[in-house]
Amino acid sequence: MAGAAGSGRDEFAAAWATALSETAFVAAERAMLLERVGELTDVLLAAVADPEWVPAHVEWVGAEIVRQRFLAPEALAVSMRLVAGPLAGSDRLNLVQAALAAGFVRAAHEWIFTEQESLRRSALEARDHAEVARRTSEARFRAMFADAAIGIGITDTKGRLLEVNSAMATMLDLRADQIKDHNLVEYLHPDDPPELGRYFNEMVAGQRDHYRIERRFRKRDGTPLWTSVTVSLVRDEDGAPQFLVGMVEDNTERHVLSEKLRHQANHDPLTGLGNRALFTGRLEAAFSGNDGQRIGLCYLDLDGFKAINDTLGHVIGDELLVRVADRLHRLVNAPGRLVARMGGDEFVVLVEHSDGMTELVALAERILAAVAEPVHVDGHRLTVSASVGILERPVSASTPADVMRDVDVTLHWAKVDGKNRWACFDPERNAREIARITLSAAMPTALESREFYVDYQPIVRLSDGGLLGVEALVRWAHPEFGRLGPDRFIGLAEETGLIVPLGHWVLAQACAQAAAWARQGGVEPVVSVNLAARQVAEPGLVEDIEQVLTTAGLPPTSLQLELTESAIMGTTGEPLAALRELVSLGIRIAIDDFGTGYSNLSYLRHLPVHALKIAGSFVEGLRADEPDSVDAQIVTALVSLAHTLKLDVIAEGVETRDQADRLRAIGCDSAQGWLYAKPGSPEEISHWLG
Repeated sequence: MAGAAGSGRDEFAAAWATALSETAFVAAERAMLLERVGELTDVLLAAVADPEWVPAHVEWVGAEIVRQRFLAPEALAVSMRLVAGPLAGSDRLNLVQAALAAGFVRAAHEWIFTEQESLRRSALEARDHAEVARRTSEARFRAMFADAAIGIGITDTKGRLLEVNSAMATMLDLRADQIKDHNLVEYLHPDDPPELGRYFNEMVAGQRDHYRIERRFRKRDGTPLWTSVTVSLVRDEDGAPQFLVGMVEDNTERHVLSEKLRHQANHDPLTGLGNRALFTGRLEAAFSGNDGQRIGLCYLDLDGFKAINDTLGHVIGDELLVRVADRLHRLVNAPGRLVARMGGDEFVVLVEHSDGMTELVALAERILAAVAEPVHVDGHRLTVSASVGILERPVSASTPADVMRDVDVTLHWAKVDGKNRWACFDPERNAREIARITLSAAMPTALESREFYVDYQPIVRLSDGGLLGVEALVRWAHPEFGRLGPDRFIGLAEETGLIVPLGHWVLAQACAQAAAWARQGGVEPVVSVNLAARQVAEPGLVEDIEQVLTTAGLPPTSLQLELTESAIMGTTGEPLAALRELVSLGIRIAIDDFGTGYSNLSYLRHLPVHALKIAGSFVEGLRADEPDSVDAQIVTALVSLAHTLKLDVIAEGVETRDQADRLRAIGCDSAQGWLYAKPGSPEEISHWLG
């Protein structure tokens, strides 16, 4: 080794670095490790080559191995093994190995001592820091416990209060020493439900570690303290429940505000009565009760209230509502009953346990009487009435939505029937109303789907029984309700405005059919088509009828338009001008159901009319055994009047030969009815023509 140099030195340093790196992990790059081991190699080579043996140099090399963090005994072993190779047979081998080992061991001892001393100092510092932290934490907890704004209490598993802070004592209007060692139960409000204690029991049993609830305490004077309580469980070293720590927040102001808001949300601000939300909740609660329970509703609306509002102002109107609401409250207020304002001038009374319709009717009578009493407001003596819809049924047979729909419908009936009255829900009437609405909704589609068709009834001359004309009568082949007569849907068509397109369609069908009969040769009957008041008021009526006649190829003299007495008597201005223009074209005008309305006879003689049709209700009273009956005298007068005005007379609803004979004797010109033929298809009229 003494002669090692150049490449030999580098190979030795590389082998030594590799051997050392295998004994421990040192965070150093390979190049840096080679450089450092190379320096140790140079020192070792110089010490071996020096004629004067200086062990301190080799001992430094051993200590430096330790300082490079190669502390394992294997690091010393591989170093001594590597040194033994080049020095084999040298008298300094043992000296070098001994000095190397001495330096390594001494440095290792120093390093271990230094580390132990560092650990001891760290442990002492950690203990000191922990003690300081403990004392700081205890002081912080004590300060928090004593000065916290929320109440804090600590109990054992029996509920005995071990510690209570001043905030908690202040909430209860007591001192902390007056509470300590007392049981928590003494301060709980007796009206709280017992099931709230379930959470405490579960916690002391170790089944839960915390809970949060809203509950009441009782102050020293007995008044309630509304609080939000959060409780946490403290366990001992074995995990068994030891203490319960509760934090109590005073929510009394928030509870009072919440109750006030809840009251406002469920009560009408004007009258103080319950509102729709409160009523709906009570109604739904009634339906969730016993299936055998029966409920009753009186739904009322003030008659003529809008007129008071519009004339005297909303201030007077509001005061009237307040007075009426007070009367209703005093009249109805009782357990199991509720009166609520639904909005506007509508009120509802709920009877949660009804004894039957008799009870509800008696209540409605009292309500009508109470509302009818005069009210003096700001110098005005106001009198109003009410309409009341009554419904009574078992909860098992309906739903809240159903009863509200039905009682609302019933109130509408009371209004329609004349106001200032009550009406009871009638399932049969309701079914008819629903069918009526269903028909109204289906009519537009029915017209497009050609569900309507036209029947024709002959009009004959009474003198010889010959065919004079036909009346076109529309029918509806409803897919669900079957064959419907005009009495079932014409009124609906007039209400919805569909009478205009429907009437136009009937006119076009009738004119086309009349033209077809005319092309057969022989008798050409005049076709009579009903014209509604709404159609007469339509602009462009004359042009539309002209277009229909042109399209069908029918001369205007073959068309007769029938208007009801009330419709034609109400024509003025443009509608009357339209009728005159139609007459000028050659179209005939007839008054249908004459005698059932109110006619101004002086006005009648100036109207463009060609014929009067006497209503069947008068013809029905014509009997051979009563030649001077009232009906006979009326018909005689009507025929005489018509002839005086140079009008033809057609009698409707002729069903017997006696009636026909009487009409002929009176001087009636023509007639139609089941005596001659029922309304039928165009083919049946073709047989007449044949």
